[in-house]
Amino acid sequence: MSTTHTPITGRPVRVALVGAGNRGLTYAEWIKAHPERAELVAVADPRPAARAAAGAPVEFDDWRPLVEHRVADAVIVATQDRFHVEPVLALAGAGYAILAEKPLAPTEEETRRIVEGVERAGVLFAVCHVMRYTPYTDLVKEVVDSGVLGQLVSLDHLEPVGWWHYAHSYVRGPWRSEKDSSPMLLAKSCHDLDWIAYVMGGRIERVTGFGGLKHFRPENAPAGSADRCLDCAVESGCPYSAPKLYMPTLREKGAVWPVTHVTEATDEAGLLQALREGPYGVCVYRGDNDVVDHQVLAMQLTDGVTATFQMVAFTEQTHRRTRIFGSHGWLVGDGERVTVQDFRTGASTVHETGASGSNAADGHGGGDAALVEAFVTAVATGDPGAVRSGPATSLGSHLAAFAAERARHTGTVQTVPAS
Repeated sequence: MSTTHTPITGRPVRVALVGAGNRGLTYAEWIKAHPERAELVAVADPRPAARAAAGAPVEFDDWRPLVEHRVADAVIVATQDRFHVEPVLALAGAGYAILAEKPLAPTEEETRRIVEGVERAGVLFAVCHVMRYTPYTDLVKEVVDSGVLGQLVSLDHLEPVGWWHYAHSYVRGPWRSEKDSSPMLLAKSCHDLDWIAYVMGGRIERVTGFGGLKHFRPENAPAGSADRCLDCAVESGCPYSAPKLYMPTLREKGAVWPVTHVTEATDEAGLLQALREGPYGVCVYRGDNDVVDHQVLAMQLTDGVTATFQMVAFTEQTHRRTRIFGSHGWLVGDGERVTVQDFRTGASTVHETGASGSNAADGHGGGDAALVEAFVTAVATGDPGAVRSGPATSLGSHLAAFAAERARHTGTVQTVPAS
């Protein structure tokens, strides 16, 4: 495999976008905001409205013309999870540098195919593990690497998905079904597993865990409820009421995420029609969802370091929460600040990174922008070192997620393959 990438000089990096959904458009916004660094030259998406939202001068309804005609230096692949393999492999074969949305693929076999294919093609390849790129992560990593905690012993990490976010994306949205998307742990939390390995400086070697779909089931539907929120006599008292989740956002902020996932319309009449006819207006207890709403993992990392991870739907939608335990100190982090207690002196020190949004609408705490900037820098300079989440690294987090799912289904401890 070639590891040499030709730098680009004298002009911005030309980027094409494949998949103009929320994630793809978010990355495209950074490109359009930095014309001196990058240029969005083409978009490929079957939906005319999505292509229009991207605002690229060249539009395709399919990604295949990008293979036939080399129009860019790099491609962002932000299609749904199950539609990454074919475009990534073909575009890598055509010589494009590629930034691929996570998860790479819903199965281990497909994930390995992608990693092997891009490595064989020798192209620059990065995965959208945005958590690696936030200022908060930089701070946690700096503290851990400084040695102030002493010998690392254990970590405890919580992903609070958010009750309304889970209902939107994983009960009513495109990630509600393992058959149509991927397991919840992979879809939502493979970059948490990636983050744990990154900040702790080791590899997840063994994993076990438990979880399931506890609440969003037909038997938990309130008495008197209906198939759709707009027809429901008890809707006003339900925390998952679709009108309560989407109408205030439309009225206060306009047609922004998550409303833009529900409808292309920008008015209340259009939103109500979508809730009456589409999946986002279905009762959360009567849908076709099957992904877990809670999951816990216990892990062993390199050198016997242990870690626990919990993903749960029933929280506010906010930053991850982390505790890291060392022989000489411990760290508590909430996504915006880190508190470190030094056992040698008894002193506690608070490090602030400042308030930042935790979800997709808010740029993942600065991670979205920093990720695209790092990728564009790598393409422009020809230096893959600017990328923190390459193919081999990302494979590790995916393999850990697949092993954790095997452990959940079989009640066993699973060894995570080294590669």
